[in-house]
Amino acid sequence: MHDFNYIRPTSLEQALAFLSNADGEVRPLAGGTDLIPQMKEGVKTPPWVMDIKAIPEMNRLEFDLQGALHLGAAVSCSDIASTPEVGEKFPLLRQTTSLIGGLQIQYRASVGGNICNAAPSADSAAALLCYGATIRIAGPKGERKVPVENFFSGPGKTVLSPQELVVEIELPAPPSRSAGLYMRFTPREEMDIAIAGVASFITLNGRGKRCKEARIALSAVAPTPWRARKAEAILSGKILTADILEQASQQAAAEAQPISDIRGSAEYRRHLVQVLTRRTLESCLQILNLPLE
Repeated sequence: MHDFNYIRPTSLEQALAFLSNADGEVRPLAGGTDLIPQMKEGVKTPPWVMDIKAIPEMNRLEFDLQGALHLGAAVSCSDIASTPEVGEKFPLLRQTTSLIGGLQIQYRASVGGNICNAAPSADSAAALLCYGATIRIAGPKGERKVPVENFFSGPGKTVLSPQELVVEIELPAPPSRSAGLYMRFTPREEMDIAIAGVASFITLNGRGKRCKEARIALSAVAPTPWRARKAEAILSGKILTADILEQASQQAAAEAQPISDIRGSAEYRRHLVQVLTRRTLESCLQILNLPLE
């Protein structure tokens, strides 16, 4: 690994002041599970590494009075997954954070780091898209909030400027009669990057199976994690039958923009999207104790 300088600010103000004067030569470090390997391989060679874990705002894990979750950028996946209230109110987030790497990785990795790395296969991004999360960003000109679906600009790229930091992720309280589930396909059972992943989240009207709102988030099958909006529209307002779920699954596959590489062909990835979408939607109904007809 090349030589680099290390700084550990203890306040957000210190961090932003340093970034403002560093001319884009700083890489923030939360858990380092992506950054350190990239530095070892020479993919990234920052002159400065800024550890953000000592900044109080970066370690926030709190629910506000409206039930929204405020998740600091440095909160580890293990802390998220082991918090009972997160599992109760945001089970899809708990599920995806439990899939990122192995146990050792989860004690270091953070959701903030996972989305800032901006890999198209980022597992946590699918859950954030389903929950309609907002990214709180701080920079020299103040703060701004960006919907998570507008945060990614390409493979490994986000809308962050070199002088900005992700401070926290805000997840609004999920509506009643809603359920979500994430499924991915990997060559190995655990600790591997998804060839394709799908998270589905549905909210039902009244007591029946009529869909009030649906969200389907795709990972590893496009330049960025994104929502299959045309597939969602097929479900919205409809009674969720097996036929409707299949139509939405086929549409989600059509909306995917996969590539062919050593890990799988584009055609194979599209097929996986269709299968995973149908299975996650069926599982959402099972979570809500509704039989599929």
